[in-house]
Amino acid sequence: MLAKELISEVVPSLKTSDTGLDALNWMEVFRVSHLPIVNNRAFLGVISDVDIYDLNKAEEALGNHSLSYARPYVFEHQHIFDVIEVASRLKLTIVPVLDKNEDYLGLITQSDLLHTFADLIAAHTAGGIIELELMPHDYSLAEISRVVEDADAKILSLYVSQPVGSERLCVAIKLNRIDVQPVLNAFDRYNYSVKTTYVGDNSYDDTVKKNYDALMRYLNM
Repeated sequence: MLAKELISEVVPSLKTSDTGLDALNWMEVFRVSHLPIVNNRAFLGVISDVDIYDLNKAEEALGNHSLSYARPYVFEHQHIFDVIEVASRLKLTIVPVLDKNEDYLGLITQSDLLHTFADLIAAHTAGGIIELELMPHDYSLAEISRVVEDADAKILSLYVSQPVGSERLCVAIKLNRIDVQPVLNAFDRYNYSVKTTYVGDNSYDDTVKKNYDALMRYLNM
């Protein structure tokens, strides 16, 4: 999934002739705290609602102020993981997308990013989750996949993290089946350390779905 495939078709950019009030109105409509400023296709930077409040002259055109715009962006060919990294690191509610000439193409909203990422990690699909704990030199995706498939299961998604201050990796595996016991038995036979499991019973899946739906409703308000 590339950045150009995630561009919003509804959220506008700002021009330097727009006022701070214009910007705040659009931010309220689309439930974002940032918007890009673009003249023609030239990307000038991103302004936040906090920037506008700090001006204390929201009725004036943005171009009348000497603002030092931040210029966070991704290129159209970058992967969704790069978009997530930029949005997370800079705490952005939108991420501008540029072409190879650094001309502005559009933006990706935090809400659309979350929706798409949920699809990528199979968040909507029922299934158990197993978290393994292992040393980096013991990590082998091919071996983990073989153990899972030998137990008559499939990996829907997998991600690896390393907790701060720990030498060990945490490998979270989303499976295509509710009953994870055969997979747990297989990992036990191969001496894998299982940190925790989420068995994916109906009540658990319903809770996850309700929490996710509630978050989506909030983002879309």
